[in-house]
Amino acid sequence: MQVNRFEHPLNEKVRIYLRLEYLIRQMHHASALSDPWQYQLFFRALFDLLEILDQIQLKAELAKDLEKQRGRLKHWLNIDGVDQTALLALLDQLEQGQHQLLTANRLGQTLREDRFLGAIKQRLSIPGGSCCFDLPALHHWLHLPLAHKQSDLANWLSQIKELSVALSLWLKLVRESGQFQNQVARGGFFQHDANEASLIRLDICPSHGVYPMISGHRSRFAIRFMPFEEGAGIAETIEFKLAIC
Repeated sequence: MQVNRFEHPLNEKVRIYLRLEYLIRQMHHASALSDPWQYQLFFRALFDLLEILDQIQLKAELAKDLEKQRGRLKHWLNIDGVDQTALLALLDQLEQGQHQLLTANRLGQTLREDRFLGAIKQRLSIPGGSCCFDLPALHHWLHLPLAHKQSDLANWLSQIKELSVALSLWLKLVRESGQFQNQVARGGFFQHDANEASLIRLDICPSHGVYPMISGHRSRFAIRFMPFEEGAGIAETIEFKLAIC
């Protein structure tokens, strides 16, 4: 059965992590396509990512979060029933990810210093500013052989590899910390304790014709389901699946 999955952060740090993950996914998706129009998505996502990195000190904070995950997982060492081989491999991944993140240069610094990217960033802030007469360098680049463009894209993506790996690993562990359970919203409303959680994950069948508006923090949250079609009603009971991570 098809479901729509929604995720909602319960603190500001996770909100930032999810935004960064979203932008990195856009970049990887656009870099795999040959349609010239898709490169606009790549550049816009790249510049949004750099803007976030300019606003916060992400490297040290993410490294600390990886270390906290290592500390929690170490408690499972030598406990009966736990796959020790898999656990040790995961601990090693966390250690490597943390080390590579801490030893990397300032995140995105090479991208900030790239003159070609800098020219594009300046013009993309103008509505329609990527026209060929505004950005002849970009127009030229778009007509280079595909292999050349893919090489450039791979190089730009490599500049955020440490961030991408560390972020993906941390979010994977957070998501796996919560198990989906069947829930029912009555009159389109549901609330629950969060118990120091970081993330809410919700699966719902699109046939309900609703989407969730989630609010809350790490101790409690509320979900109000809203009809997508204007004027549509809400069923008395709405079944969905929920994971508190």
